[in-house]
Amino acid sequence: MNANRILTIISAGLLLPATAQQSLESAYRTTGTAVVAAFETQRQVLQTSSAVILDGRKEIAYGVVISADGYILTKASEVAGITGLAVTVDQTTYREVKVLIVDPTWDVALLKVEASGLVPVVYAPTSAVPQGTWVVANGATTRTGRRLLAGIVSAKIREIPATGGAALGVILNAKSKLLEIDAVNEKSGAKEAGLQKGDVILSLDGKKVTKIEEIGAILKDRKAGSTIKLIYRRKTDEVTVDVRLAARGEMFTDQMNRNDQMSGDFSPHRSGFPRVMQHDILGSRTVEGGPLLDLDGRCLGMNIARANRAESFAIPVEDLKELAARLMKQAGK
Repeated sequence: MNANRILTIISAGLLLPATAQQSLESAYRTTGTAVVAAFETQRQVLQTSSAVILDGRKEIAYGVVISADGYILTKASEVAGITGLAVTVDQTTYREVKVLIVDPTWDVALLKVEASGLVPVVYAPTSAVPQGTWVVANGATTRTGRRLLAGIVSAKIREIPATGGAALGVILNAKSKLLEIDAVNEKSGAKEAGLQKGDVILSLDGKKVTKIEEIGAILKDRKAGSTIKLIYRRKTDEVTVDVRLAARGEMFTDQMNRNDQMSGDFSPHRSGFPRVMQHDILGSRTVEGGPLLDLDGRCLGMNIARANRAESFAIPVEDLKELAARLMKQAGK
């Protein structure tokens, strides 16, 4: 039975009274065997053109294959700081993986493995598809094969502002007359940039700072995901770094509200994106980073965040193509 026939059965079931809907056979539900089998063509695209990102043997994300010679895009915050990084494409695992460059605005990293003959995704001509359009993404994976999840586009493309505004992710020592760091948030751009307790912040964005209010004034109009040049002093050395500004609300994900508690394993970085496609495929955060496919197996975008129990976000294909080209150019490809 083909995908269109299966989707007709599902859609018809959704229009039945509640009592009748309960009689829909489990095989024809969105995760049922008949539905999954109907999407075998799209599953084959995921098999060859999505990558499984591993920390040792543990799956931590997926990726989008964008070139035959081993360039792959993935969700940057899921691979940050991973020392045992590996990548599986189809049934081949690559243990030598380079993180070439990161775009903090989109939370995307460009990876490189030494490979040839990979099958890059085929980009869809546009992300401007109607709400209710069926889409397919990675589900869990077996040892050798990709599984899939199906769903629909559930909202119009839009910006997702940063939760709580942008922040460096440091706590300053209130007893010091200097801007001395007392603690660094483990999920912050400051941590990624190597800032430590005892460092003294000297300037931001080329402006000398001596008061916490001056830091606030510089950051108040900045967006999470952007970077800022920071100079700090460690003992007698002055160091210049680029710090990714994180969303305040995403650095403190342990302080969950009721909606978060019901949502399960959502993505820590799930806001501050310039544009997203929203769909209702609800895999865990570990399946983010892979391609979002249409029924022709073309890439409509890249899954970038599970936001909550009802929403997942993807980078639209137009932005993804521009991002891929820019990162490849910056990496010298």
